[in-house]
Amino acid sequence: MDEPKGGDSPPDKYEGFVYPDDPYGGPAPEVSVPEPAEPAETALVPAGTGGGYRPPPPPPPPDEPEEEEGMVRMSFLGHLEELRSRLIRALVGFGVAFVLCVGFAYPLWNVVSAPAKDALQKIGIADGHLVITAPLEGFSIIWVQVPFVASLFVASPWVIYQVWAFIAPGLYRRERRWAVPFVLITAGLFILGGLFAYFVAFRYGLAFLLGLGLPGGVVPMVTITYYFELFTNVVLGIALVFELPVIIFFLTLLRLASPRWLMAHSRYAILAIVIIAAVVTPTPDVFNLMLFAVPMVALYFVGILASFTLVYKRENRQFPWTKIFLWTGVGLVLVVVLVYVMIHQLHYHPVPRFPYLVR
Repeated sequence: MDEPKGGDSPPDKYEGFVYPDDPYGGPAPEVSVPEPAEPAETALVPAGTGGGYRPPPPPPPPDEPEEEEGMVRMSFLGHLEELRSRLIRALVGFGVAFVLCVGFAYPLWNVVSAPAKDALQKIGIADGHLVITAPLEGFSIIWVQVPFVASLFVASPWVIYQVWAFIAPGLYRRERRWAVPFVLITAGLFILGGLFAYFVAFRYGLAFLLGLGLPGGVVPMVTITYYFELFTNVVLGIALVFELPVIIFFLTLLRLASPRWLMAHSRYAILAIVIIAAVVTPTPDVFNLMLFAVPMVALYFVGILASFTLVYKRENRQFPWTKIFLWTGVGLVLVVVLVYVMIHQLHYHPVPRFPYLVR
């Protein structure tokens, strides 16, 4: 190998190469990085003949679907005015129903007093009658209180509609379409509860209570005031109990209860219903106990069904109507089998009055 002459250093093959990050090797080579293109929404466009540039207009907001339109906005005074208007309309409708019922005062009293006459005949007092102890007692009961209670049932669809019309502005448009079902179901349950109390609960309980003193030689003599108070308490009380499905539906609508929670605690609800039925039913007969308890339990589960329907509608899920119809059919078959066993095996026979099946 030849050595360099005259002390010259050999040529460096890396001479002239500059490292990009070498602080002592001179400036780093320029690296061209392409700038990102502006989005189409923010790119500048010609403004026309003015020569300037302006951004494009923002896109229009999406249209809200009809079902999701918000609640009607009303001031506090507007709510008070709406409440006053609905109260006046409800009272006018109730007044019209009261005037109509006054025109049928005596026929209505005959309907109201019929359970008392039947109960007195059942305990062996064929000539028993209701009595009065004050001069104005007959007028107060027959011409005022009986038409008043009757008008509650007659005017119930109109009054319930006014209640719905007052709360409707606070609902979505899809929820306002429930007006007709709400009025029909609520008023129908109220009237159905009154009929159940009149034809079943009140007649049987009254006959039992009036006959308690007969073994001791006590002859019942009931005033129309005490009789009508008992009649009103039983009929209106059971009519309000029949509103249980509507109450459960509104608790679910307000998210205060859920159908799963109601199903999980159904055993406690059934226990409470059976206890109430045992108190209302004065005899230890299982058949009559079930006659009171079964409708109340059925109303509870109808309310749970309405609650499930609301939740499935809220979650845009399909409700399993096939299973509901299947279990309803099974229940009806069981009822038919129970009636068949009671008639052919336990020797019950049907009668045209309460309790409809007797030995």
